[in-house]
Amino acid sequence: MLVLAPFGATSRDTRAALVAVASARRARDAPPPSTRDAPFASSRPRASGARGALNTFKHSIWARKGVFKAIENINNVLGPLIVGKDPCHQSEIDNTLISCDGTDDKSKLGANAILAVSLAVALAASKLKQIPLYEHFAQIYKDISGNVSKKTIPMPMFNILNGGEHADNNVDIQEFMIIPSKAKNFSQVMQWSSEIYQSLKSILISKKYSSAVGDEGGFAPSLNSNEEALQLIIEAIKKSNLKPGIDVNLALDCASSEFYNGNDYVLDGENKIFSSREFANYLEDLVSRYPIISIEDGMDENDIEGWRILSELIGDRCQLVGDDLFVTNKTILEGGIEKGIANSILIKFNQVGTLSETIETIMCANKNNYKTIISHRSGETEDTTISDLAVGLGSGQIKTGAPCRSDRVAKYNRLLWIEEESIDILLHE
Repeated sequence: MLVLAPFGATSRDTRAALVAVASARRARDAPPPSTRDAPFASSRPRASGARGALNTFKHSIWARKGVFKAIENINNVLGPLIVGKDPCHQSEIDNTLISCDGTDDKSKLGANAILAVSLAVALAASKLKQIPLYEHFAQIYKDISGNVSKKTIPMPMFNILNGGEHADNNVDIQEFMIIPSKAKNFSQVMQWSSEIYQSLKSILISKKYSSAVGDEGGFAPSLNSNEEALQLIIEAIKKSNLKPGIDVNLALDCASSEFYNGNDYVLDGENKIFSSREFANYLEDLVSRYPIISIEDGMDENDIEGWRILSELIGDRCQLVGDDLFVTNKTILEGGIEKGIANSILIKFNQVGTLSETIETIMCANKNNYKTIISHRSGETEDTTISDLAVGLGSGQIKTGAPCRSDRVAKYNRLLWIEEESIDILLHE
């Protein structure tokens, strides 16, 4: 039986797993500062002196976006807890990590640090069993739920036009996505999405719009309205010899919390102010005129009445996804289900902190016929774990950005590899 060794003497595979998901290297393994000039290249502060000062922010290292504290918690607190434990006992190890933190929101040790260890354990177990990570995820799901997941290649939502907090433009809605609903396999999914993406680029250039990209690889032009973004995407679909609403559908992530002031929804880019009901009507109008089949965070997470209105208006014909609303939290999701709001949940496992808790939230959604979408974050690495997670748990959907930038494309490449090596795992319908 393989047991996890002390972190100072872990196997290369286990250590690599921890590095990948924590987005950092241990200081011991980093080259000397003199050979590394790029930010985040080393997990230790730079040497003092003029050169170090040039690469250090005035008031804090890496503008308080470094991972030193997370690494410290992993190496000194969380790591020693799992020494000698069998990595195949995921729930047991996760419960140990949760108990060590002792807070409801992982505020003591940090959800990112806890998740890094949780996922490193899962990867170590898959290496031990000599099975793909998605197969191991499927086994964990069965162990926790008692049910067998139907492994499928997830249908992606490609974020090809960015606004809101993900772009430096005047578009209020954060993400405009395409869903190649009629593609026969994942290879065709990638072909269609890439062609539409490039068609959109050429259209933007022809109209003298910017073709620079936002945080998730989607184009980020300033436009006359949110609706113009939809019109441009429809044009790009047609230019790619595909049919909007038949071959390819649309999805939105409003991220409405970013423009909700506590009373109204303020679209600065269009100089419009909506009440909750008016904004719900605005979204309903878009759904009636464009092939939009999914809307994420259509209302602010605190606007429960707004969510009720939106759910009643279009919940029977549109996937209404809670991200800020549910934050991958089983208890919060249960409350939303009781209120009858939304009908789907976005799954970001670093919001909850462990693999076991993530699976429990997905189980709750499945039991109540809420759809699940495995999601990346706006700040990403080339780690591909969420691709295996989506396949192994049979979530059916994944959201991981545009077919652009290595941090996004890596996830899609992983799904292409899974499709190629596993002929029995088909694209989710």
